[in-house]
Amino acid sequence: MSNRDAYEQKLRAKLDEWKAEIDKLKAQARHSEADARLKEEREQEAEQLEQKREELRQKLEEMRASGDDAWDDLKEGAERAWKSMSDSFEKARSRFN
Repeated sequence: MSNRDAYEQKLRAKLDEWKAEIDKLKAQARHSEADARLKEEREQEAEQLEQKREELRQKLEEMRASGDDAWDDLKEGAERAWKSMSDSFEKARSRFN
């Protein structure tokens, strides 16, 4: 397996993990006994995470379709998106718990 294939597998696994986490956060928001404003904030935050995850998934698809020359450039963009997504998840987890 090439480094490129391994990287794509790693990214895909993380996307699947984040999908499960987003689903969990949405369920918590729906079943929250908190006031309506807090519930709405949690739902919006989960939606934003889902949008970021989708952007990262699209980057992965671009990487898979790219040639070797473009792949390195796309990987850099994916790394930035990955970092942003990880940071957003950590913030969301701390607020939801």
